[in-house]
Amino acid sequence: MAAGVVCRPVRIAAVRRVALIAILGALVAGCGGEETISPTAETVVGEQPQAQPQPQGNAAAGKQVFDSKGCGGCHTFQPAGSTGTTGPDLDNLASFAEKAGQPVEEFTSESITDPGAYVEQGFPEGVMPAWSGTDQELSDLVAFLTQQQ
Repeated sequence: MAAGVVCRPVRIAAVRRVALIAILGALVAGCGGEETISPTAETVVGEQPQAQPQPQGNAAAGKQVFDSKGCGGCHTFQPAGSTGTTGPDLDNLASFAEKAGQPVEEFTSESITDPGAYVEQGFPEGVMPAWSGTDQELSDLVAFLTQQQ
């Protein structure tokens, strides 16, 4: 060492403290302050897909769907000659739809495709099987069930 130069020992704790403050300062400076921007399209190319209208239902074909899907095993419905009691009496669809606040055709279709959407009082939820037919069969079945409602 050169004469007259006094070296002080550097304290490790002080160096660590300064380094920690510098790191925290860098983190704080890099966070917040900016807006989160979601990208949005300026120009729409093409057309948005439109909901496909349900096919026109045929009540006579709907009776065949009612029979082939076994609906009469659980439901009473006079036009089909069925007397099942596991599910609601389908002769009362109009009053069920009114209680649900829906048009009878819409209510009937939804009750078939989403049986848990509205369950008539006194009947257990989750008993009716999921719909497994085509859109045409659904329209035919709805036409059959609602023809006299």
